[in-house]
Amino acid sequence: QVRLVESGGGLVQIGGSLRLSCAASGSIFGIKTMGWYRQAPGKERELAAVITNDGRRAYGDSLRGRFTISRDNAKNAVDLQMNSLAPEDTAVYFCAASAAPDPEGDWAYDYWGQGTQVTVSS
Repeated sequence: QVRLVESGGGLVQIGGSLRLSCAASGSIFGIKTMGWYRQAPGKERELAAVITNDGRRAYGDSLRGRFTISRDNAKNAVDLQMNSLAPEDTAVYFCAASAAPDPEGDWAYDYWGQGTQVTVSS
């Protein structure tokens, strides 16, 4: 089993920044891809950003340029730097991990964190 522990969510004003962190522990040897998905109230879960263990990144629509994902393989951790936050970024952000080298959707992720709330308000 793999345990994912998230931190860094909270309340931020429009235009502000937040940094989310996720640390993985347990049977992490087979994990290849880690990242973040988000789910806003009344909406489906969607990709925020993911990164493979060889550094390939993928971002959700319109998030590239505002969000930056990074990974520390030695620490089994992944961070998400979020800048220029807007109300539509309000969501619960979930850390996810997959044994697949190129997961095609959230269904390909084997492990999920509990989620951390990000709220952007004026």
